[in-house]
Amino acid sequence: MEFLTDCFRRVLQQLGEHELEKAVIQRTEPMEIDLEAGDFEEKHIQVLSIYLQLMNLVEENAGVQIRRREINEHGLAAIRGSWGETLQRWQAQGLTSNEMATAIRQVQVYPVLTAHPTEAKRKSILELHREIYLNLVKLENNAYSKFERSGLKREIIALLERWWRTGEVYLEKPTLEMERNNVMHYFTKVFPKALLKADQQLMDSWAAMGFDPSVFADADAFPDFQLGSWVGGDRDGHPYVSAALTENTLLEHRKAALSLVLENLELLGSRMSFSAIRNTVPEFFKEKIQEKAKLIGPESDAALSRNPMEPWRQFINLILLQAKNTFQNARDKSIYSSASDLRADLHVLRKSLLDIDADHIVSQFILPLERQVKSFGFHLARLDIRQNSSFHEKAMEQIIAGTFADLAPYSEWSEEEKIQFISKELESKRPFAYPGKSFGPEADKVLACFQAVRNHIDQFGAEGIGSFIVSMTRSLSDLLVVYLFLREAGLEGRDFQVVPLFETIEDLQHSSRILETFLSHPAYPNTSGLQEVMLGYSDSNKDGGIVASRWNIFQAEQKLTQTAGKHHIKLRFFHGIGGTISRGGGKYHRFLESMPAGSLQGSLKITVQGETIAQQFANMLTAAYNLEMLFSGAALQTSFSLFPEKGISYPLTSLELMASIARQHYQKLVGHPEFLEFYGQATPIDILELSKIGSRPSRRTGERSLDDLRAIPWVFSWSQSRFNLTGWYGIGAALDQMKRKHPEDYSKIQAQASTWPLLRYVLIQVETNLLNADEEIMNQYAGLVENREVGVKFTKSIMEERKLALDHIGSILGKEREKRRAGLLDGIARRRNALHGLHQLQLKNLRNWRTSKDMESPLLTRLLKITTALASGLKHTG
Repeated sequence: MEFLTDCFRRVLQQLGEHELEKAVIQRTEPMEIDLEAGDFEEKHIQVLSIYLQLMNLVEENAGVQIRRREINEHGLAAIRGSWGETLQRWQAQGLTSNEMATAIRQVQVYPVLTAHPTEAKRKSILELHREIYLNLVKLENNAYSKFERSGLKREIIALLERWWRTGEVYLEKPTLEMERNNVMHYFTKVFPKALLKADQQLMDSWAAMGFDPSVFADADAFPDFQLGSWVGGDRDGHPYVSAALTENTLLEHRKAALSLVLENLELLGSRMSFSAIRNTVPEFFKEKIQEKAKLIGPESDAALSRNPMEPWRQFINLILLQAKNTFQNARDKSIYSSASDLRADLHVLRKSLLDIDADHIVSQFILPLERQVKSFGFHLARLDIRQNSSFHEKAMEQIIAGTFADLAPYSEWSEEEKIQFISKELESKRPFAYPGKSFGPEADKVLACFQAVRNHIDQFGAEGIGSFIVSMTRSLSDLLVVYLFLREAGLEGRDFQVVPLFETIEDLQHSSRILETFLSHPAYPNTSGLQEVMLGYSDSNKDGGIVASRWNIFQAEQKLTQTAGKHHIKLRFFHGIGGTISRGGGKYHRFLESMPAGSLQGSLKITVQGETIAQQFANMLTAAYNLEMLFSGAALQTSFSLFPEKGISYPLTSLELMASIARQHYQKLVGHPEFLEFYGQATPIDILELSKIGSRPSRRTGERSLDDLRAIPWVFSWSQSRFNLTGWYGIGAALDQMKRKHPEDYSKIQAQASTWPLLRYVLIQVETNLLNADEEIMNQYAGLVENREVGVKFTKSIMEERKLALDHIGSILGKEREKRRAGLLDGIARRRNALHGLHQLQLKNLRNWRTSKDMESPLLTRLLKITTALASGLKHTG
């Protein structure tokens, strides 16, 4: 950090910004900010923003170094959540290496990247981050001469000057195409390499246990890996996601996947310079070359003549030619109809090399390509289609009104009437109308989307299509109606996952009943034996607070798993988590361990949203580490369903009591008639709603109500004002009441705090949010509330609740907090002065802007810059 700070100071010196140098000196005393500095204030904001982001890069790099040191000193199992630890835990449980390999083969990890508006940094800044980080990694190479090191320092100084001269915030809302380009960078440049690195970690850990390395000789032995995306498919409250955009996105995914295939094949061809003179060519391989040349036709002559004495290159040339035809969609030439055909050719290549004992060549060059083709295919990522149940209802109402003139409006029907009508309709393959008929705005948009999916499938197959997700699923009809939309586009319901998304506390509590009716319905296509169910962390948290959210999600997982089991169906839970603790964020291994035993049955789907994408996957080693956590954690949880251990008894009723009291206390706060007044003025929510960090509106319908406000700005606003209320409020009162009125339950919670993964996960996450809250800053933001009585009343209640929570959690988790949470407290202390400086600037500018609410005021741009800088320093947004 000292090195980077010195580089930054040199940039400021060269630019003549001598006063600003003082702001980047590590200091222990509070930072003084000149609140009357005028234009100088803009530069001060940028100095603090860059300084805090550099700190993030250093900490990320330090994390990599610490993990390396731990492995060198204590072995691969020393890393929590790693393959090394999972394999050791399995061995201690008595599993054989064959049983371990079985569990690993059952695993499918399915990260889904979304464009939720929580990444406050522009793509240009993220690219600068990557370049600086890579130079930091180079500086760790002690073999460099002092002149080479000086060159690297000059490069970092130049990068910092570029950063200084680059605007940091979105002054215009990013388009959907810009958001798509951002996730495409990760799909094509990061995940393919990170996957191979994570695979190597598995193989190294397996070998370190003394197990047979040949277990991982082919791609099918590894956990399955698939990518998903919502960018271009998620329409819930997003009016700009059109059918044309969806169709174009599917095409862009395909082009990128085939480009990746071509790039890898060309690299493989450059490496396979095996001569027929020095190697005995298997007869079957010679025949395969001729077969493929005949299939391709005259085009194959050039591919064969290019390397006459190198049959392996000849075969790769033919594969490459066919892949290029596929990329160009040259229907008049020989193309691959699917990625499985390419995998078959790679298998031929593999067998030919094994026949000449080139085993090492296979493992080094063929296996990684087979793994990539299996994971990314010709589709790259599966595009989910998400829409709100109420939007579907409006669409259905318009379709029925345009088809059956004598029927009452669909929205007025009872649930029984809806199910009866849909069930009868699904017995027929007859659509409601001819293609292209207009029914109304909502219906036309829904049907156009399904038609776009149909168009893509007709040309390229269904591999690139993900799930059809119904957000705010509240009844069976919300799910069955999707089959009618599929039918209208000429698609078969059995070919797709129709997925309920249970979001609020009430929806989670009713989820198993809805799933039961869905799986029991005659129209349910039980063909795959797998049903996906999505669980929402954001809205359940906004609805009932963090403890009630976690408890009800845990309970829903248990009940849903039991319900599916009755129908002999496995569930794939799709966890809709975000970056912050309030929205399910945190370390992957702790998150996975907190699930009910047996609920993860091989397949894990999980959202990666906003700033979390860059934090977890921007740098290769960090990306590989996070994939390893997902793979090994999913494998460990899967083993509980494959090889159940003796059940451990946990105090479920005590946690349920805690969640119930916490929810009542939380809802009493947010339901208070004056709460919205306090919230609207004590947080910068008004600025966040005007920010340009995502293409989607911050409210679903534009109403100014808490229910209509999206969970992301809700969490973001409390984070900016350092209340972090969404991540802890309610638990203090719950624990205090339990200790006084239910001491037995309190004692059970205390006794199991270290051994029950769910409880420990909740307590540690809540404590993290409590410690990141800052009472001094909270009081200052509360001072923005115009009605002093309202401000004082809510602040007093919030502060009392925080003290209770800290006291009780400290008592339950034991040990001195300063030692137990030393790393977290150190990070908070490092940032304190720079963050306090930014808070002072935000408070001043908020006061000034709120007097006029001028949308053209330069104060608004300044506030957006401060918001971005604070988000960088706090390392999260919403």
